[in-house]
Amino acid sequence: MVVRQFRKATRQVVDAWLVSHATPPSAELASPSRAGSGSGATTPVRKISAHEFERGGLLKPLVTTVDGTPTFLGDQPPHATPSRPQRRSRHELRQLDEKELIFELVKDICNELEVRVLCHKILQNVSILLDADRGSLFLVQGERASSPHPQNGRCLVSKLFDVCSKSTPEQMEQLEEIRIPWGSGIVGYVAESGEPVNIPDAYKDERFNHDIDQQTGYKTRSLLCMPIKDINGEVIGVAQVINKQNDGPFTAYDEKVFASYLQFCGIGLRNAQLYERSQLEVKRNQVLLDLARMVFEEQSTIEHMVLRILTHTQSLIRCQRVQVLLVHEASKGSFSRVFDLEAGDDEEPGTPRTSPYESRFPINIGITGYVATTGETVNIADAYLDPRFDPSVDEGAGFKHNTILCMAIKNSEGRIIGVIQLINKFDDLLFTKNDENFVEAFAIFCGMGIHNTHMYEKAITAMAKQSVTLDVLSYHASASLDDAQRLRNLRIPSSVHFNLHELAFDDIDLTDDDTLRACLRMFLDLDFVERFHIDYSVLCRWLLSVKKNYRNVTYHNWRHAFNVAQMMFAILTETQWWKIFGELECLALIIGCLCHDLDHRGTNNSFQIKASSPLAQLYSTSTMEHHHFDQCLMILNSPGNQILANLSSEDYEKVVKVLEDAILSTDLAVYFSKRKAFIELVGAERAAVGAWGACERRRGLLRAMLMTACDLAAITKPWPVERRVAALVAGEFFRQGDLERQNLNLTPIDIMNRDKEDQLPAMQVKFIDTICLPIYEAFAVLSPALQPMLDRVKSNRSHWIELANNDKNSGEKFDYGLDKDHLHEKNDKSSISSHVDDTENTYEGDSSGAVSLSSETNSKYENLENPVVGLVCNNALTLPRDPKICQLNEMN
Repeated sequence: MVVRQFRKATRQVVDAWLVSHATPPSAELASPSRAGSGSGATTPVRKISAHEFERGGLLKPLVTTVDGTPTFLGDQPPHATPSRPQRRSRHELRQLDEKELIFELVKDICNELEVRVLCHKILQNVSILLDADRGSLFLVQGERASSPHPQNGRCLVSKLFDVCSKSTPEQMEQLEEIRIPWGSGIVGYVAESGEPVNIPDAYKDERFNHDIDQQTGYKTRSLLCMPIKDINGEVIGVAQVINKQNDGPFTAYDEKVFASYLQFCGIGLRNAQLYERSQLEVKRNQVLLDLARMVFEEQSTIEHMVLRILTHTQSLIRCQRVQVLLVHEASKGSFSRVFDLEAGDDEEPGTPRTSPYESRFPINIGITGYVATTGETVNIADAYLDPRFDPSVDEGAGFKHNTILCMAIKNSEGRIIGVIQLINKFDDLLFTKNDENFVEAFAIFCGMGIHNTHMYEKAITAMAKQSVTLDVLSYHASASLDDAQRLRNLRIPSSVHFNLHELAFDDIDLTDDDTLRACLRMFLDLDFVERFHIDYSVLCRWLLSVKKNYRNVTYHNWRHAFNVAQMMFAILTETQWWKIFGELECLALIIGCLCHDLDHRGTNNSFQIKASSPLAQLYSTSTMEHHHFDQCLMILNSPGNQILANLSSEDYEKVVKVLEDAILSTDLAVYFSKRKAFIELVGAERAAVGAWGACERRRGLLRAMLMTACDLAAITKPWPVERRVAALVAGEFFRQGDLERQNLNLTPIDIMNRDKEDQLPAMQVKFIDTICLPIYEAFAVLSPALQPMLDRVKSNRSHWIELANNDKNSGEKFDYGLDKDHLHEKNDKSSISSHVDDTENTYEGDSSGAVSLSSETNSKYENLENPVVGLVCNNALTLPRDPKICQLNEMN
């Protein structure tokens, strides 16, 4: 009942039970201080030898609980031994009649749970009952001949031998154990037949062993030998009394009294054995828990792990040699490495070993290979009688194989990963079933430990390879120094020239080099270079590296990233929300916009999951956004691209946190999760957006919504721009739909289904209504400067409705009205990689909006066009004196 309860209990309950019921170890067995190095095989602490379990009989093997987990808990809970009452003297017992005497003697043994003490009482009591001089008691050990392990055959072991009325249990413990083969001699015959033997004259019976009298000097005359049976009638021992006090033989009446009393003795003896076994179960649990702790304590290298396994196995089972053979992954019957340990290795002088010997001894490939192939346990009593053993391994070795126990080591999946082999148990003993159970239990932990160590070593190797790969990737992902120097030497026109402050900005007439120069202008106008001490050459190289790491996909490419960054710049300056965020968060937002789609493959998160791509395995949510962020960090940490290198650790941590939040916020799933709270906050405090700067939660919501607003900003552009961008997005979506149809055998959703192209205008209207309008309406409430964005969204919606109605009435597919090649046209007349400082063609610009830098700043950026005359400092954020910003400041 207790076991059933524990099988339903939690691990904590079982652990608490084991601790509370564990037998406290003696001082000699206490664990030593673990001051030594964890990598070596620390000296094992044997609470108990495996051989000691033999006296308790066969212990229960591993069993499986109802939930499928292995347990070492025995079927019988331990019981506390009650206090022993004072027994009557032999003279007092003699004064009782027969019934009272038997009752008194039964009462004397019924509460005794220690096997040795109980046996001593039984022998003294039967001597009183039968008026015998002395007696002996033998207990059955071993297994039946019909068992799977006949080499562990049954025998009789003298629990107590030659007990007289004056002997004590302590004296009897000092006597050497006597083992009698099953069926041999008088005692063996009684055990085998289950019948009593009454011999009036021992020397006339051929079964009597005369040598015992010669050794003890005692003369045996009469002898009565009786089997002790349990409740099931199975012989569990043999009791023997010698020499009736009156020199006469034992009578038939003596046999009857002896048999009656031994019935009670059989019950008491079985109970005592069960109790002893339960105590040994507790000790075994302690040993196995210690072994498990030892295995999982050190998993850095396979050598350290195996040395611990060998050391503790040899100490527990007490054998001459232990070997662990690791199975070759490519060939199941062969071994990649062979480790061994021999008795006495730990006594070698010098520094303790931190790794085991390898391939020191020959391998019994016939036996070990059989176990590695079949997974079966092999227990051999005589190696030379087993056809699988190769005698040549002993030739010239000065070592002879006698007994062998070989068992498979499996990982958590049940796959054989090794073999453990124990050779020649000490004292010429055989490996027993208990030894098998111990090694089996220990092998489970060893298998998990070796498997974990293999995985750890593979992980270390993979991390090293990853580090090398990242170094190579970082090198090739970074722009060249020559390209960075060329960009540095270009003149940077003003933001007015690029129309960077315009919410209706269009990049159609800008070359790729113009977009890079425009990005530099945004960094300069927001004063990031000065405020954060960003090396200008490093900034140029970082921008080129970011551009280089965008793939040449239809829409989610460098141009899209640039447009998102421009919109963020325009909103921050037009609304002056840069005051709310502060300089660090503004820096993170601009970097986030430029990097938010790094290494985009032209497919969305859903496709990555459907295709079971490596990215989907790395990131369970926001798959592509996490990848974009990781790519962003890789570039930021690459040599020559570290634009945040001069930030303090605290500022760097804050920028990275905001950067991660910003990039992940471009996932529409994140947008939907935050939009409701944002709109409710806007509705409650529509006129108090300036106060949001003091609350991190509100700033976080505003940053997240800003990222989405900038990411989807094409919908807020004039109709020609919106129509052109819609064509790009549709082209990319159709390409993903084609991939799903061809590679995954899936029917794409309507918006990615090329067959549903005629429904695009209607779907675009739905996209505006469900995703775009709510966020731009909220931003128009927060700042009147953003009202034009909402107006153009509504205007574009009307255009899409008109197209949807026209297509519906005409039945024709939507015509984008654009040359396909024009969508991908790139003006490369000033490509960084194809020209050198073409200053003659550089924009000279309108100087009406230009101001000059100080002489020091001019020398730093000597090629800046239209230098600035002064700087405006507002709310700890320094901005250049640009006409647009000056106008905003004057309005405030």
